Amino acid sequence: MPLKPRIAIVGPGRLGSALAVELHRAGYHLTEIISTNRMASRRKAVALARRVRAVATSHSPILEADLVWFCVPDREIGKAARKLAHAADWKGKIALHSSGALPSDELHALRRRGAAVASVHPLMTFVRGSVPSLQGIPFALEGDPTALRTARKIVRDLGAEAFPISKNKKAAYHAWGGFTSPLLIALLVTGEKLAQAAGLSAADARKKMLPIVRQTLANYARLGPAKAFTGPIVRGDVGVVRKHLRELKKVPGANEVYVALARAGLRYLPVRDRRELEKLLLLSS
Repeated sequence: MPLKPRIAIVGPGRLGSALAVELHRAGYHLTEIISTNRMASRRKAVALARRVRAVATSHSPILEADLVWFCVPDREIGKAARKLAHAADWKGKIALHSSGALPSDELHALRRRGAAVASVHPLMTFVRGSVPSLQGIPFALEGDPTALRTARKIVRDLGAEAFPISKNKKAAYHAWGGFTSPLLIALLVTGEKLAQAAGLSAADARKKMLPIVRQTLANYARLGPAKAFTGPIVRGDVGVVRKHLRELKKVPGANEVYVALARAGLRYLPVRDRRELEKLLLLSS
């Protein structure tokens, strides 16, 4: 395997695009961007290939790369691997996928053909209209030793951080990731609905929430969860929590979210009047 293997990306979506751009910047040669035959997917592949000086392919991939990186939805990984298994000689090649929930075994069809395989998942969010830097981003790695050695070097070259994950722990790892971004967004949008009940617009709520959200995250990072936790639950202010719960019932779903998070606070963080708060939450659930 060359010091900097030639890389093909399967899937020109949000992750595949961000990864291809960062690999190109790190000095890796991208040989091709492989898409499906759908027109939208092919257009994305052509645009991305032009940006990273690669070739865009779909139904007839070239697969001359030393390393093939699958950046397709979880449900498509095994299917894509089986489809490409007989399209090239896989002996000596490396195949990676970037699912956070699924193990490297999803690429078993390529492993049987002689490839070394691994799962390489960046703990980062990728959305349309935003391409995050991968500098300092943690990547969870699991798979065959040969593939892992190469993957660790690539992650280092991206300026990111590699750490091992056991294949039987990946579901828990991915659920943890869910708390760090998508479920955080679900919490914030519930907060927007409460702000609207208080007379603010959703846009104004987002603007006014950001300073306290940013400071809370800064406190969490610098001081840890216990010292960053504030409010009536910490103080054991049962009367205020009771008022909250009364108002929350006017906003669909908000009461359930509040009670679940309050119970987590009671379980994991230092609070006053724990028993009284537990009784109140039990009555409200």
